[in-house]
Amino acid sequence: MALPINIEELLKGKTVEWERLDFKRGWNPEDVIHSACAFANDIHNWGGGYIIVGVDEQNGVPVLPPVGIDIHALDGIQKELVNLCIKVQPTLNVLAEPVEFMDKMILVIYVPGGELRPYKAPKSLGKEAQKAGKLYYVRKGSVTKIADQEEERMLMGLCNKVPFDDRINQTANIEELDRMYIEDFLKRVGSKMTHEEIMQMPMSELGWNLQIIAGSTEDLHPKNVGLLLFSKNPEKYFPYARIELVHFLDEVGDRFTEKILHGPIHLQLEAALTYIREQVLLEKVIKVLGDEKAVRCYNYPYEALEEILANAVFHKSWDNHNPIEVRINYNSIEVLNFEGPMFPITDADLKKPRIISRNYRNRRIGDFLKEMHMTEGRSTGFPKIYRAVKRNDSPMPIFETDERNAHFLATIPIHQAFVDEKAYLASIGKELDEGNQKECNCTKDCTKEITERQSIILGLFRLSATVTIPEIARKLKVSERTVKTEISVLQAKGFLAREGGRKDGRWVIIKK
Repeated sequence: MALPINIEELLKGKTVEWERLDFKRGWNPEDVIHSACAFANDIHNWGGGYIIVGVDEQNGVPVLPPVGIDIHALDGIQKELVNLCIKVQPTLNVLAEPVEFMDKMILVIYVPGGELRPYKAPKSLGKEAQKAGKLYYVRKGSVTKIADQEEERMLMGLCNKVPFDDRINQTANIEELDRMYIEDFLKRVGSKMTHEEIMQMPMSELGWNLQIIAGSTEDLHPKNVGLLLFSKNPEKYFPYARIELVHFLDEVGDRFTEKILHGPIHLQLEAALTYIREQVLLEKVIKVLGDEKAVRCYNYPYEALEEILANAVFHKSWDNHNPIEVRINYNSIEVLNFEGPMFPITDADLKKPRIISRNYRNRRIGDFLKEMHMTEGRSTGFPKIYRAVKRNDSPMPIFETDERNAHFLATIPIHQAFVDEKAYLASIGKELDEGNQKECNCTKDCTKEITERQSIILGLFRLSATVTIPEIARKLKVSERTVKTEISVLQAKGFLAREGGRKDGRWVIIKK
């Protein structure tokens, strides 16, 4: 299989769009070759598609349990598939794997977007095959059809326009791909391959199964997507293929920490999100006058930030020599990416609540991120961000690009409660309970005195900036959760800041 996907998720449409799935009740060579040709032409740059033999469909959706195919026919079908691919012009490369699903055998055929498109397939395989000639086939929704004149023109325009992430990198050797990173990915997506199998399989076979290498048998090279996700140092081939994170610790910007993230791009994404989750996110609990239920909110909606950063990795032009920049300001978080959204999306479109675009810059990267449940890639990013913002009652995010779509800037403002509690409560028709503010995680503007316990914690940090939370908990005879809460309050008040990462960082006292 090109992607070692979970078959149950595949058939539920969780790992790919329905338009990329073509269900066949039984083995019909003509139907299969037409669908394979259409997926290889990949007119929308979706990354090809899957043909599933042995599953009936209704309105493009699988009917389960599957019909299945005769296990004794599988070998013959796969041999016939090889001959069918030769009949396509240029010759087609596909990957096929028999799978047992719900006590039935089915055949899953993966057809990657072709590097030599456009492709033509015979209209008929019978005696009239030569007379009927060969035609271009494309996908229209969940249907395979003969390309019309306009679609043929589009296919001609796609000649030699293989997306950047799916191109062969002639400067790199397949041994640049790291087996440990590949094994980590396979475990994440539920592959049944064992450690021994991964380590012993030739890299040419392992990379081919993942569709991260290509070329002739004598001259194999990794694809760009493989180097970005599975090499130790992608920047060797793509300068500034990294995420740069700057965290300003005061309003002026005199104090800041900087983290430069390197390595496989999905691991960079995880590291950036971990830093935000552990060092930036704060929860505020505000007691409301005459109401037993307190108001709870976060300074930033994490799910929105998660989606914005994941989409920055998904949509970045990795051949552009600029990093993804994340700036954590005093009152906002900004994510700057290069290049901007793909045409025809404009700056005006970014102001709309939902943006529909089926043009993807890095479809293969998106496929891998979806396999790891790090993004969806179905034009759902903006609605998901807006839902997260609304749930946290945060200000609306701002999305911007320029006239040339050279960059994309996303800005998430801080929650109003972390700027002015009273004003925020007034805006939602509530009143602050001044007498219970000892239970409130105060903002940096709060002038309330710190508690005795918080004072002791600051004293311990003065003695040692690297003292650990378990050590503090033992000294104070409280739980680690209590210590973490107190530290969050001290951070929110502006008394304490964290410099560096979780393992190699230290605590800095700002207010004496």
